[in-house]
Amino acid sequence: MIPRVLVVGGGQNAEHEVSRASATAVAAALREHYRVSQLTIRRDGVWCDDSGPLAPGVARSLSVAVSRIGDVDVVFPAVHGVLGEDGTLAALCALAGTTLVGSSLGAGAVGMDKWVTKVVAEAIGVRTAPGRIIHARDIAAITFERPVVVKPVASGSSYGVTLAEDAAGLAEALRVAANFDSRILVEEPIHAREVDVAVLRDADGACWVAPALEIHASGVFDTDTKYDGSARFSVPADLTEREQSALQRDALRIFDALGCAGVARVDFFLTAEGPVLNEINTLPGLSPASQVPRMFAAAGVSYAELTARLVRAALASGTPQRQSGTPQSAALMPRLRNE
Repeated sequence: MIPRVLVVGGGQNAEHEVSRASATAVAAALREHYRVSQLTIRRDGVWCDDSGPLAPGVARSLSVAVSRIGDVDVVFPAVHGVLGEDGTLAALCALAGTTLVGSSLGAGAVGMDKWVTKVVAEAIGVRTAPGRIIHARDIAAITFERPVVVKPVASGSSYGVTLAEDAAGLAEALRVAANFDSRILVEEPIHAREVDVAVLRDADGACWVAPALEIHASGVFDTDTKYDGSARFSVPADLTEREQSALQRDALRIFDALGCAGVARVDFFLTAEGPVLNEINTLPGLSPASQVPRMFAAAGVSYAELTARLVRAALASGTPQRQSGTPQSAALMPRLRNE
């Protein structure tokens, strides 16, 4: 019997359009091998299918959506950011008793919270940038001492991220970040190479690391730079064996510490002393042009194969007995132990 997959996109946050692009691409790629349906969450929270709203209002449309979720074998979430990637959809699927592609409620919630992620990383020996957390209600009392990076604690696609280089810039950066979250992270800038690492947990439980990707951008890799085409990506990144090993080791450490599943993108600054964790994305961008698909393409794994492997892994984890054996494309990517 062909598995039924429900792809959910959209969402009620600033990443709505990015999420819709991911969902559209994922659904198209999966249709060759699965029975695929789609739901979209509008910005106002109303759930829709191709015909329009499932029912009038948020609560009623959600009630119909839960029924749809209960009728499929697996849900593939493509809602980046809050009320999606942060574990909200994972919780909904868990309550409905439906298998989910990717990370569970706990991993999604911790990964979305940049401050808690830093606490976990430091506890397992993964370096992070020095910083502190402040509340939006206290921003008027914050004074400028030196350049800092200001970011919302829970936001994706670099929304609200600003490099503040003077007092006026700090005040504006704090105001912008407060538009996305009531908690704000203020960090020391790290002037180093920016390198992303993608980790995939396969159907047999093995973790795989794709070739790393380096971001080339002038200044902070913010939302505008991420989507206006001005940034350049190099994949595989030009790394020494020692640098590659350190990045892979720390990516696997944080992936396992958070209990991630599916695929995650772990973003680092690569300094002369080694990697410094920037953040982890437990539901990274998944359009073919996004960083994670680019990294797996460099390993010879097509976009269609990547999305199918994610579904296979979810279906395996949702059964009493896990699948065993070597995945189809195992030879295309380096297999690493989390040492």
